[in-house]
Amino acid sequence: MAQTAKRSTVAPATVAPAAATPRAVALAAPMTVTATEAKTRFGPLLERAIQGHTVVITRHNTAKAVLIPMAEYEALTARRTPDLPAELTAEFDALLASMQTPESRAAMRTAFNMSPQELGRHAAAYHRQQRG
Repeated sequence: MAQTAKRSTVAPATVAPAAATPRAVALAAPMTVTATEAKTRFGPLLERAIQGHTVVITRHNTAKAVLIPMAEYEALTARRTPDLPAELTAEFDALLASMQTPESRAAMRTAFNMSPQELGRHAAAYHRQQRG
C-alpha cells in the first residue's frame, strides 16, 4: 500500500532585506502553520521568530496564537506613563489651591453636615443658577 506525501501548509520563507528593521520584518506577511505543525516543527519556527519573523498558529483554519520576536512583545506590552503637560499641572495646582481657602473649607464642612435632602436642594439650585 503506497502512502501519498502530505503537502505542507507552511508558507515559503521570505528573506528580509539586510537593512530591514526587526519591526519591519515582523510586520511582513506572517508565516501560517497549523497547531500540529507548530508542535512538530517548533524549533525552526522559534528560530524564525528569533530572526524577527511572525508565525501565526491556526487550529481548524482559525488563527489562535502568534509567535513573535521578544522585542515586538516588549514593545506591545511596554507601559508608558504619560507626562502631564505643564499647563494641565498648573491648572490642577491652581484648582487645588482654590479649594484650600478657609471659605472653601467652611463650605465643605457645611455640605458634609447637610442632610441628603438639603444637599440635593442646594445642588439643584446651583445647577439652575449655572444654566442662567
